[in-house]
Amino acid sequence: MNDPNATSDHARLVVLINGEAQLEYDRSRALPELQSRYLDRMDEQMDTGVQLGSVWIEKPDRMQRARFVAMHLVQAIQKNDEASIAASCSWLASRLPELKQVKARLVGAGFSLELVFDKPYIAEATVSFFPPSNH
Repeated sequence: MNDPNATSDHARLVVLINGEAQLEYDRSRALPELQSRYLDRMDEQMDTGVQLGSVWIEKPDRMQRARFVAMHLVQAIQKNDEASIAASCSWLASRLPELKQVKARLVGAGFSLELVFDKPYIAEATVSFFPPSNH
């Protein structure tokens, strides 16, 4: 049975850290004008270049920008910085409408990052099996 209030897979962006969903962004909700202008300013700032790891990229393309913003999103989640989480997630969802998942895996003091465009997030169901009781 389909829930008529459920967000469709194409309208949803899910952010996972170590395999656990941390947040879901619903693209079907319109961005407020103020937030939309803020995202435009983010683009203008990235026009001057971005730092990806140890590499400075003077003219980042769309995917380099996406990786840069996704890195900031994961860092914001780790710091519980709600304003940065909202801005980063909104930027990713609006600038990459085909992006379905941002997956991060914490590794030591850093993390690995994967942007998933071809598979919507499907929550895993935990099933417990119990041995039959011997009566």
